[in-house]
Amino acid sequence: MKIKELKKEVGIPEDVEVKIDGKGVIVKGPRGENSRLFSYPKFKLAREGNKIILLAENATKREKTMLGTYSAHINNLLRGVKSGFDYKLKICSGHFPMKVTVEKDKVMISNFMGEKTPRKAKISKGVEVKVEGDIIIVSGYDKEEVGQSAANIELATRRTGFDKRIFQDGCYIFSKAGKEIE
Repeated sequence: MKIKELKKEVGIPEDVEVKIDGKGVIVKGPRGENSRLFSYPKFKLAREGNKIILLAENATKREKTMLGTYSAHINNLLRGVKSGFDYKLKICSGHFPMKVTVEKDKVMISNFMGEKTPRKAKISKGVEVKVEGDIIIVSGYDKEEVGQSAANIELATRRTGFDKRIFQDGCYIFSKAGKEIE
């Protein structure tokens, strides 16, 4: 069953500038600038005052789900340039003392399980990483880049063939942007 006209509105905060360029949205705020291209053919993007309007005509179930996804992406763009996103990782080293340092666009994990060569995790552009004791804080204005950088750090310490209940050494995400992990 098709819906004649499906419309979704996303509010724009006061201190954020939004420019709609065809199928792209460019957002500028206190923390930086972020942009995204929405290439789904059946959508129209428009700005009316303090709102971004997503419009789909003769929408099916697929367009309805895509509309929700796109509005979530726009909300993430707006939230990122206004307040940013933070991920926190815990350094767990029970067998060997691990040393974690940040060098330009890489996180170096030395002495992981007694290994001689350090493991490296790539940091995406626009993402800042700080090490405070046994906590690694990954922050930035693009949710996808921040999440990918945190995942790169976690994956750098993953080992196969070992029982995770015994060999718990590694760096693990315990706090995501907007969610607390138990």
